[in-house]
Amino acid sequence: MRKKVTVIGAGNVGASCATRLADKELADVVLIDIVEGVPQGKALDMLEACPVEGSDVKVIGTNSYEDTANSDIIIMTAGFPRKPGMSRDDLLLKNASIVKACIEPAAKYSPNAILIMVSNPLDAMCHVANQVSGFSRNRVIGMAGVLDTARFRAFLAEAADVSVENVVAFVLGGHGDTMVPLVRYTSVAGIPITKLIPKDELDAIVDRTRKGGAEIVKHLKTGSAFYAPSAAVVEMVESILKDKKKVLPCAALLEGEYGRSGIFVGVPCKLGSNGIEKLYELDLEPDEKAALDHSSDAVEELVKVLAENGY
Repeated sequence: MRKKVTVIGAGNVGASCATRLADKELADVVLIDIVEGVPQGKALDMLEACPVEGSDVKVIGTNSYEDTANSDIIIMTAGFPRKPGMSRDDLLLKNASIVKACIEPAAKYSPNAILIMVSNPLDAMCHVANQVSGFSRNRVIGMAGVLDTARFRAFLAEAADVSVENVVAFVLGGHGDTMVPLVRYTSVAGIPITKLIPKDELDAIVDRTRKGGAEIVKHLKTGSAFYAPSAAVVEMVESILKDKKKVLPCAALLEGEYGRSGIFVGVPCKLGSNGIEKLYELDLEPDEKAALDHSSDAVEELVKVLAENGY
């Protein structure tokens, strides 16, 4: 029996996720949205592409959570996108209400699912989903670090004129301007990146990575990124469904790791059939630890605002 993945939200990110899942033949896909006709039409279009792709999966669109029942993975993409000049934090309470309204029925119909969060501000929305679903911490995972690391790797590969496949990197912390790209842990086929790219250029790449989402929003003007985010989500889904046990930077609920508890922060995680199977605690230099603490502080502030508003 094939696995089943539900994608909540049929916008650019959700539809791109569903398409990639179907093309890779990873699972049967349910695309759900509150707008009548949109998920149905997009899902039918994806289904009709399957013969061309050679993918024998079912793709359905729906407005009812009953159709999502018994999903193995639920991907939450619904929410307001960022607009030019808007920070992820501006979205906080608007998207918290959307996450609550979507996760409650999704968790009810798929109580054993693994939840992957994409809605922004990511780390805070993971907190809301965790509270609403009641799922164990291994089954609520935020997609942030995979995307941020992909951006970092793309910029580094371009600067060093090497294959992106040879670039190994990690971006930790909250999904926002305080994220922490770890230059010291970055290499090209084992060669430290500091041997290949001058410090001033590396500093500029780190800064560009932190502003990667905003750079795309500035270009698009009426939307935000969706190709790279959907690719990042599907890498996580594939590692879980195939029990690949990839070590990927994901937003996870900390319980003492890195000196923090009760907040979702991007850290290296092993993803397998049980969701997060292990969190890795890296040895950080004082400046790296300070940067991660600063990022974690920013997440804690959002969680406080959520708590003050009943989340």
